[in-house]
Amino acid sequence: MAYGGRLEHSVSSADLGRRATLRIKLPDGRFRDIVGVLEWWDAGVIGVRRRDGSAARVDEADVVASRIVPQQPPPRRRAAPGS
Repeated sequence: MAYGGRLEHSVSSADLGRRATLRIKLPDGRFRDIVGVLEWWDAGVIGVRRRDGSAARVDEADVVASRIVPQQPPPRRRAAPGS
């Protein structure tokens, strides 16, 4: 199955502190998306802080697509029971 989408890598070290999604190619040929705040970028390695607070190290050479995404909205308040 082929996909017609075009992969674009548009994130750079100038985007540190912003929320981004990085699509990386795994050794077995599959892809994985990592979403989080770009914390550091050094010697071809990118540090991403995920929503759960965990950190991911990504080799820049494994990134096949990336883009800046909107900041995560604050959690919604739940309606009080009976309202």
